[in-house]
Amino acid sequence: MKDYKLTVGLEIHAELATETKMFCNSKNNTDELKPNTNICPVCLGYPGTLPTINKEAVRSVLRLGLAVGGDIADYSEFDRKNYFYPDIPKGYQISQYKYPLVQGGSIVGVDITRIHLEEDTAKSQHNDKGDSLLDFNRAGVPLVELVTEPVIHDPETASCFAREFQLLLIYLGISKANMEKGEMRVEANVSVTKSDELGTKVEIKNLNSFRSVERAIKFETQRQIDLLKNGKSVQQETRGWDEEREETFAQRSKEGSQDYRYFPDPDLPKLFIKDIAEFKSDTLRKSLPELPQEKRERYKKEFELKDEDIEIYVKDLELGKYFEEFVKIAQNKDIIQLGSNYIITNPSTRNISVSRVVDTMHMVVEGELSSTSAKLILKELEEKDEDPKKIAEEKGLIQISDKKKLEVVAKKVISNNTKAVDEYKKGKMSSLQFLVGQTMKEMKGSGNPKLLQKIFEDLLS
Repeated sequence: MKDYKLTVGLEIHAELATETKMFCNSKNNTDELKPNTNICPVCLGYPGTLPTINKEAVRSVLRLGLAVGGDIADYSEFDRKNYFYPDIPKGYQISQYKYPLVQGGSIVGVDITRIHLEEDTAKSQHNDKGDSLLDFNRAGVPLVELVTEPVIHDPETASCFAREFQLLLIYLGISKANMEKGEMRVEANVSVTKSDELGTKVEIKNLNSFRSVERAIKFETQRQIDLLKNGKSVQQETRGWDEEREETFAQRSKEGSQDYRYFPDPDLPKLFIKDIAEFKSDTLRKSLPELPQEKRERYKKEFELKDEDIEIYVKDLELGKYFEEFVKIAQNKDIIQLGSNYIITNPSTRNISVSRVVDTMHMVVEGELSSTSAKLILKELEEKDEDPKKIAEEKGLIQISDKKKLEVVAKKVISNNTKAVDEYKKGKMSSLQFLVGQTMKEMKGSGNPKLLQKIFEDLLS
């Protein structure tokens, strides 16, 4: 691989979660199981029908464009992309070619070429008898397509980009982007060459998991290297990905833009974006939520959390929402950091009232509870909603922080463990923890370990 250069460009499609389809009033419901339910003459491509533009779909793409730092178009239009395939009822797909809604921008340092709107195709189903059936529920669903520049040079970056794009869609609330349901699909254009120039591009279609994105690119890279090593040329083509065999396979020769005979759709109006009040950049920008990268930076700056913990909150929106509620009530950095450790290590904490968790953490910070006791109380709180202090008192978990009482037990432990005492005095620091542990055992876990450590240090100095 060191003698060859891999270059990857991504094309990602995601279904938008609008109420209706892209060019008609048919319901947009990806969960509909009964075939051909959400259909009408427009999305079935009947002659003489007239499509209309879904305004919310356009708004969604413009908001996405601002979120990635792209340039919003002043002018845009829809085109007919002509090709025959059974799942294209009109014989053409309404898409955008020359004038996309968004150009430029970047995600995770990867430059974006364009973001545009189009309509999704129908879904083909093949049975055991060799019949092919068509379900048009998906035909005409609004589809956002993002195209990157060919600037990716390893499979991991490609996967990372796709993950972050999915997060953006979810944060913006414009797509559920569930890859298992086909609501988001990734296509990778892979090129391998020995020079800095781009080699022949091979497109891998419909990758439906981040794992598949990485593995498909890795396989295709090696396949192209093997061809070049044996003096063969790479053919420009579209390939599929076989999940079971973990290999790409040829589907058809790759078409170029000229093969689709793009031309402006005569049935749809031109879009002068700057003349539409709700599409003005300032208005759209106010509608943007806190984005994933902004949240990462805020959590790092305000709470000084570990990067891996921040990532969990960013990707698990439900847990992240719980943590935000915890922060509002806690309003104390020590309690927030401590509480975060418990929430991250035990996600079922989200089933407990936030105020109860804050109260429990407050007891730990104040030295009333040990870490072990706090875990026991949180476990109890999953089953019943009670005052944490009441539970601690009933179970005898309140830590003793009375210095005189602790000194009495510590002196007893010192007299019973002379070997550990001698080892500590000779520099073996682990012996100090042993003595603390023995004291906690003697007190059935009710001693304050931090205070005990200080007492031992003073008694043995």
